Amino acid sequence: MFDLFSGLSISVGLSLVLALCFVLAFEFINGFHDTANAVATVIYTKAMPPHLAVFASGIFNFLGVLLGGVGVAYAIVHLLPVELLLNLDSGRGLAMVFAMLTAAITWNLGTWYFGIPASSSHTLIGSILGVGLANALLNGIPVSAGVNWGKAMDIGLSLLISPVAGFVVAALLLLALKKWFANSKMHKTPEERRIIDDKKHPPFWNRLVLVLSAMGVSFVHGSNDGQKGIGLIMLVLIGIVPAKFVLDPASTTYQIQRTYDAAAHLSDFYLRNEDTLGEYLALRRQPRSDLPPTFRCDPHDTLPTIRAVRQDLQGVHRYDDLSPETRVRVRRYLLCLDDTARKVANLANLPQREKNDLKRLRTDLTSTTEYAPLWVIVAVALALGLGTMVGWRRVVRTVGEKIGKQGMTYAQGMAAQITAAGAIGLANVFSLPVSTTHVLSSGVAGTMVANRSGLQSSTVRTILLAWVLTLPASMLLAAGLFALAVGVLGV
Repeated sequence: MFDLFSGLSISVGLSLVLALCFVLAFEFINGFHDTANAVATVIYTKAMPPHLAVFASGIFNFLGVLLGGVGVAYAIVHLLPVELLLNLDSGRGLAMVFAMLTAAITWNLGTWYFGIPASSSHTLIGSILGVGLANALLNGIPVSAGVNWGKAMDIGLSLLISPVAGFVVAALLLLALKKWFANSKMHKTPEERRIIDDKKHPPFWNRLVLVLSAMGVSFVHGSNDGQKGIGLIMLVLIGIVPAKFVLDPASTTYQIQRTYDAAAHLSDFYLRNEDTLGEYLALRRQPRSDLPPTFRCDPHDTLPTIRAVRQDLQGVHRYDDLSPETRVRVRRYLLCLDDTARKVANLANLPQREKNDLKRLRTDLTSTTEYAPLWVIVAVALALGLGTMVGWRRVVRTVGEKIGKQGMTYAQGMAAQITAAGAIGLANVFSLPVSTTHVLSSGVAGTMVANRSGLQSSTVRTILLAWVLTLPASMLLAAGLFALAVGVLGV
């Protein structure tokens, strides 16, 4: 880890430390919101002592981040347009990272202070969209090109559908529990359990399910939200020390060869589909023999880009054998080829079988650019766990007592947690970021409605207001900070 500072000037080294601290601070504050939701129910129902619950949640968050891959991480990264990612090693790229993180941290701290279960996912995504749009306006780029709108739509749908699904599924699950176990003690609140049964803890089986489902929520939270921090740290590392992180330095000869072969197969794929793609990729025109001096990601330059990347990777066994300039150049080529392939896959006249082949080629093409070192994963996991231990009390009280007019029963807690774990786990399979806060809170609200407990309108109104305002507020804040940074620094 510490060798990343070798060869850096003091100013660049300080910028790197500051940027990493910003990302870890965001993940630490994320623990106030999202990870606290993972243990809110199990603490409120007294299924686990608070300190044991947050410690266990930290362990399962760590495991979730460690085993979750990087699909969600790079789904977040690719919200930014490829042209901005290609030039991330510029001062403007660093201003972008600091603007989005400052905006996200500011909004998260404000909502946490008032005990509102706001979404860190919405905050971060809004910040990314804000700097993407501001960058487009400042450079005279069409707004349609300022953000990867296809990816933004996919993520927006997942953020919109997941809480609705959480509400409905949790409500149905509670109704099923009430039907199958009508006379069970699981339908008591912790207060009723204490007064009527003179017991402090839930019945054994209810307690076991509450604990296991809470740890399940913690695990899937780590594998979803933790990846957002991983993606941000990789943006920082590639922006400040590109020579060391633009390509995975741990790539094996086989992985490099797979990337090399994928470029060749991509060329064959395009030529095989010349009747469909010939005009879009300029395949029917006289192809350029080389790339223009100033590289931009142009679909018409796809075949020359493929030739260039194969030339740079031919006979390479380790990325360390390439010069820093060549590694940066190869990453730009691979990002561009992947972006063009993504756009091609969205063309309506391309057969589905061919789209499936293209998806596999994209996986091989990006196998050495979409990665994260182990120390990055561990740092993010620790930041999440520590944030949980510090700031969980405010959110636990809101989730347990302030959403419904009555306290939460054990059955409601189980239904909400099982639903949240399933919904977030499913999102992980498709590499889609979702909000743990909104999925769990909506699940609790769904169980309150199904239990005819009623909802506290003031709390629900506040949560909904935060849900509606978070995205535009974080977009405006990040855009303003980015424009200010560009103006002050002149980048």
